[in-house]
Amino acid sequence: MRVTDAAATDSRRQGAWTQGVDAVMLDLDGTLVDTLGDFAAAVNRMLDELGYPAMPTAEIALRVGKGSEHLLHSVLRWAAAQARPGQDAVPDPALFAHAWARYQSHYEQINGQHARVYPGVREGLARLQAAGLALVCLTNKPRAHARALLHVKALDGYVREVFGGDSYERKKPDPLPLLKTCAWLGTPPAHTLMVGDSSNDAQAARAAGCPVVLVTYGYNHGAPVREVDADGTIDALTELLR
Repeated sequence: MRVTDAAATDSRRQGAWTQGVDAVMLDLDGTLVDTLGDFAAAVNRMLDELGYPAMPTAEIALRVGKGSEHLLHSVLRWAAAQARPGQDAVPDPALFAHAWARYQSHYEQINGQHARVYPGVREGLARLQAAGLALVCLTNKPRAHARALLHVKALDGYVREVFGGDSYERKKPDPLPLLKTCAWLGTPPAHTLMVGDSSNDAQAARAAGCPVVLVTYGYNHGAPVREVDADGTIDALTELLR
C-alpha cells in the first residue's frame, strides 16, 4: 500500500487515508499526547535519587518510543558515561532493578501532569469515531500508564481498548502487537491502519501488512519522519478524514 509522493499529496488533500480501512490503531506518545515533559520529570527525579546529573530533555526525546525498559537502560548508560567518562557504561542488573522501581514510582505520580494533547487530536478522533471506524490505542508504554494517561486527558472515550508494551510478548517494531490487535479487532491487517510518529510504528506495520501513516510532530528518535518508509505523513490527526 506504498504510495507515491504525488498520490500522498492528493490523499492528504482529500482526507483519503481511511479509504478501505475498517479500524485504526493509534500510537500514544508523540502521536496523541506530547508526554516528553512527563518522561523528563520521572527520569530526572530517578537520576537525582541515584546521585546522577539531570539529563537534558532533548536527550530523553531521542530515547522515547521503544518501551520503558529500553528508555531506562539507555538513560542509565548515558548517566554512567557522564559520571565515569571512558569507562564501561553498562549498568549492572541490581542498579537497573532499583532504578526501574524508582522510575515507575515517579512516573505513576506525575503521569499526565506535564503532558499535553496535540492540536487536532480530539477533533480527529471524533471524526474517525463518527465515521464508524473502530479505534484502539497500541503503544509500547505500559498498559496501566497508557490507560491512566488517556483517562486523565479525557481521550479514553474515543478508543475501544488499550494495548501496551506489556500486553503482548513483544513490542513494536515487532509486528506481533499489530497482528494480535488486528485479531482482537477482527479486521484484516490490510484494512487496519496504523497511525504513529516513528520508524517503530512504520516497521511494525510494514511487517504486519498494515497501511501506516505517520504524524510529523512526534519524536521518531530525533530522525526526520518524512524519510521513514510509510504510506504518508500528516501534520494533524484531522487530516486522516475530512
